[in-house]
Amino acid sequence: MRWLLIFCCAVVALPVAGVLGSWLVMDAAALQVLQHQAATVLAGYALQSLWLMLGVAAGVGVLGVATAVAVALFQFPGRAVWEWALLLPLAMPAYVLAYAYTDALQFSGPVQVGLRAAFGWQGALWPDVRSLEGAIALFVLCLYPYVYLLTRAALGERAVHMMEAARLLGASLPRRVRTVALPLARPAVMAGVALALMETLADYGVGSYFGLGTFTTGIYRAWLSMNDSNAAAQLASILLVVVAVLLAFERRAQNRMRYAATRSGALHAGEAQPVALHGASAAAATLVCAVPVLLGFLLPAGWLGVMLWREATTSEMGLPLARFGAWAWSSFRLAGLAAVAATLLALALGFALRQRGSRLDAVLALGARTLSLGYALPGAVVAVGILLPVAWVQARWPGLGASALFTGTVAGVLFAYLVRFSAVALQTVEAGYTRVPLSIDETSRMLGAGRWRLFGRVHLPLLHRSALAAVLLVFVDTMKELPATLVLRPFGSDTLAVVAYNLARDERLAEASLPSLAIVAVGLVPVVLLARTMVRAANSTA
Repeated sequence: MRWLLIFCCAVVALPVAGVLGSWLVMDAAALQVLQHQAATVLAGYALQSLWLMLGVAAGVGVLGVATAVAVALFQFPGRAVWEWALLLPLAMPAYVLAYAYTDALQFSGPVQVGLRAAFGWQGALWPDVRSLEGAIALFVLCLYPYVYLLTRAALGERAVHMMEAARLLGASLPRRVRTVALPLARPAVMAGVALALMETLADYGVGSYFGLGTFTTGIYRAWLSMNDSNAAAQLASILLVVVAVLLAFERRAQNRMRYAATRSGALHAGEAQPVALHGASAAAATLVCAVPVLLGFLLPAGWLGVMLWREATTSEMGLPLARFGAWAWSSFRLAGLAAVAATLLALALGFALRQRGSRLDAVLALGARTLSLGYALPGAVVAVGILLPVAWVQARWPGLGASALFTGTVAGVLFAYLVRFSAVALQTVEAGYTRVPLSIDETSRMLGAGRWRLFGRVHLPLLHRSALAAVLLVFVDTMKELPATLVLRPFGSDTLAVVAYNLARDERLAEASLPSLAIVAVGLVPVVLLARTMVRAANSTA
C-alpha cells in the first residue's frame, strides 16, 4: 500500500516537474522565445505583478489587523456579530466581486447614470473600476479574512492578559496596542499576508477581466493566444518560484506562531477581559468592522441580486434555468468527484503516515509534504504542468491518445483538482488524526485487529467529521476554481465559474449574476461552519 501511495504522490507532483522540466529542453528556438519575452512582455508582467502584490499586501495587512484588533482586544456593542460576519467575504470569489462592482460603478452603470441625471454632472465621476488600483481594492476586500483569522487567533491567545499586565505597569491604551499586542501578532500577520498573496498570484478571472498584464494572464495568453508552450512554461516557472518563496515565508511565520504559543501557554485568557469601549470609540470600532463586511459581501451580493431580478423581469428570454441546471450539474459532478477522490487519498495517506516500522516511512512523509504543496500552485501553473507532459507523450506515442484523454474527457480537470486541492483534504484529515490517541491503535492490535479492520472499525468512525469537512472544503474550492478548468474542461462541461467568466467577458453581466450568486451561495457553507466553530470555541473559553 505504501508503494501505491508513493506512486500517487509522485503522479500528483508531475505538473511541477512538467513546468521545471521545460528548462531541460532549452534549444535555440526556446532561447529565442525567452529573449523575446525578456525584451517585450516580461518586464511589464513583473512590474504589474509586483505592484499588485505590494498593494494587496499593504491593504490586507492594514484591514486584517484593524478588524482583528477591534474584535480580539475590545468589547463594544455588536462585537459578537462582527466576530463571525467578518468572515463573509471569504465566500465571495474575487472575480465575482469584480463583476458586481463593474456593473454598478462603470461609466454606463446605473450609479453614475443616476448621479449625473440627479445633479447635472458631466463625465466620469470616479476612475474606472477596471484598473490596477481597482483590482487591488477588490483583492483586499475578499482576502483580508486570511489576515483577520490568524491575527485574531494570535491576539486572543496571548495579547489580552499581557495588555492587562502592561496596564497595571502604567502603559496607556495606544502604547499597549502598539508595543504589546501588535508585536505578538506579527508572525500571524505575515502568514496571513503570504496566503493572500498566493491567492492573488493564482487569480486569473480578475486579471483577465480587467485587462491586467500579470504572470498568470501572460501564461494564458502565451498558451492559448500565441500557441507557444515554451513561453507559457517559462512564465509558469517564474510564477512557481515566486509562490515557493511566499510559501516558505508562510511556513516560517506559522512555525514562529507555534513557538510563541508554547511560551505563553501557561497563561490563561480568563485572567483578563477585553477593554470595554463606549461612545465615539465604540462607534469607531463598529465602523472598522462594518465597512469591509458591507463592501466585501453585503453590497456586491445585494447588487448581484438586483442584476438577477433585472434579468428575470426585463429580458425577453427570462432566466436561462434549463442551461443553469446543466451548468450546475456539471459543476456539482466535477466538484463531487474531486472531493471524494481527494478525501479518499487523504484518508489512506493519513492512515499510512500513522503506522510506524517501515523503511518507506521517510519516503512516504516526503510524498505527503510534496502533496501539500499543491494548494499553493496557481491553476495556471497546474494547467501548463499537465499539458506539457501530455503533449510530450502524445508526440512520442500517438497511439495512446493521451491528449484525447486529458482534454477530451473530465480526466484532465479532475487531475488538476486533485493536484490543487488534495492538500486541503490531507490537512483536515491530519488535524482529525491529532485527536485520536495512539493508544487506541495499540489496544486494537493487542485485541487482534488487523490494519484494515483498525482503519474501518476504529479510525473511520472517529474521523467521520474530519472526512465530511474535507469533502466539503474540497467541494467548495473546486466550485470556485477557474483557471485550470478554463483550459482543461472538455466540450460541453462548462462549470458555473467558467460560464460566469465567459458571460462577463462578453459584457453580459446581468446574465452572469445567476451563476455568480450560485457560487457565492455554495461558498457560504464553509464560512457558516467556521463561524459556528469560532462561536463554540469562544463559549467554551468564556
